[in-house]
Amino acid sequence: MASSLTKDSAGSAAAKTFLGHPRGLATLFMTEMWERFSYYGMRALLVLYLVSGGADAATGSQGGGLAMSAATASAIYAVYVSMVYLMAMPGGWFGDRVWGARKTVTIAAFVIMAGHLSLAAPGQAMFFVGLVLVAVGSGLLKANISTMVGHLYDGPDDPRRDGGFTIFYMGINLGAFVAPLVIGTVGEKHNWHYGFALAAVGMGLGLAQFLIGTRNLSEKSSIVPNPLDAQERRSILARTALVTTLVAVFYGAVVAMGMYTLNWALVPLTLAGLIIPVAVLVRIKLDKSLTRTEQSKMSGYIWFFVAAAVFWMIYDQGGSTLSLFADAKTGDTLFGFDFPATWFQSLNPLFVMALAPVFAWLWLWLARRNQEPSTIVKFAMALVLVGGSFFVFIVPMGMAGDGTKVSPMWLVSIYMIQTIAELCLSPVGLSVTTKMAPQKYASQMMGVWFLAVTAGDCSTGLLSLAGVDLNGTGIIAMQAALAAVAGVAIFMYRRKVEEQMGDVH
Repeated sequence: MASSLTKDSAGSAAAKTFLGHPRGLATLFMTEMWERFSYYGMRALLVLYLVSGGADAATGSQGGGLAMSAATASAIYAVYVSMVYLMAMPGGWFGDRVWGARKTVTIAAFVIMAGHLSLAAPGQAMFFVGLVLVAVGSGLLKANISTMVGHLYDGPDDPRRDGGFTIFYMGINLGAFVAPLVIGTVGEKHNWHYGFALAAVGMGLGLAQFLIGTRNLSEKSSIVPNPLDAQERRSILARTALVTTLVAVFYGAVVAMGMYTLNWALVPLTLAGLIIPVAVLVRIKLDKSLTRTEQSKMSGYIWFFVAAAVFWMIYDQGGSTLSLFADAKTGDTLFGFDFPATWFQSLNPLFVMALAPVFAWLWLWLARRNQEPSTIVKFAMALVLVGGSFFVFIVPMGMAGDGTKVSPMWLVSIYMIQTIAELCLSPVGLSVTTKMAPQKYASQMMGVWFLAVTAGDCSTGLLSLAGVDLNGTGIIAMQAALAAVAGVAIFMYRRKVEEQMGDVH
């Protein structure tokens, strides 16, 4: 596929390009596409596999899963997704200080593949080992492969740079779109473990593509920008060994006393996913070396961070709450065609690919007329829309209360509303993060943005662990109201936030 999209712009192999961009973009495009194929394919199966064989599984669905309750499955899903984004920060640290971006991505791909193979093996213990490996590997890869895309261009002013990242992110959505259709079908309709194994094959193809194409990458990708010195390395190894020993001793004692349950792992991880983002923001905000302007911008950024956390709390339930509803209470036939419940997970990337160019054109069209909404207004729109999607969700939930299966068009509508909300928030959030970052923390702030996802998902996980039924009408209405009220509040205070943003608009 990549080779068919390349061309020789100067009559030599060295001058080959990919859609007018450096040839290495094809390598990174394909690597990320296959990695996302494996990740979203596995994610489409995750909650359904966890409840399979239990009381909360859909009637007539395939058995052979872990027979967990919907609440426990939703908690595991939320913690898992949050850990993927939490690991992006140490992933970036490894790329900057230990291995360099290229080596980190290579190791990450091996770890992800091993994780999917562990998921494909029978047994609950191997399943959780697999989840940990995929989360760690995805965090390592996510933080570094985008950096490698940037290395292909001649600095931030290269006119091809934005277009290159646009092509790269199309690879993300292409992999995410195809994955539920392929891995989801195999896993849900034939055998769960075959589906997980197919995810490993996808990551294996991505790794092979990466290793073959490394010669086309920038030499910068092999350099460790800020390597640890010998003293730092010894200190970090000693602290890591100490923490690992303490954790092992603690959990060994819990197991020995017969007290261990799954919550002994889930609760600390969930709390960490809430505490760490807050601690990172507080540490940056209280840094006395920041200028008055940078302090003001950080105060403004906290509004965006909290808004994003509320947004992701609802949005990421597309793979848990909405997925369970799709499996048990939504019709699986449309225009006479039968399809698996996992196919609903392809709607979001499909809508992103279809609507992202429209939104890019719309913002430019409004900007030329001096009518483009400000960043804070776009965030308010995103919160009201994602809250509105859950208000819409209440309707089919009520219709399905007597056992009736609702039309799949309800979920199609909900996913479309959420995608429109995402396009108002996600790209804008990435941009405003880079613009508002204090100079001292310029390279770390992108990791801080991802921590908003961690905080949002861990909020959902904490609700599940507290025994709240996320599939109940009441909690859905409460979350919808929270998002809508947050959106209105941000809009009401937009002048104050814009003042704190200074010269950022």
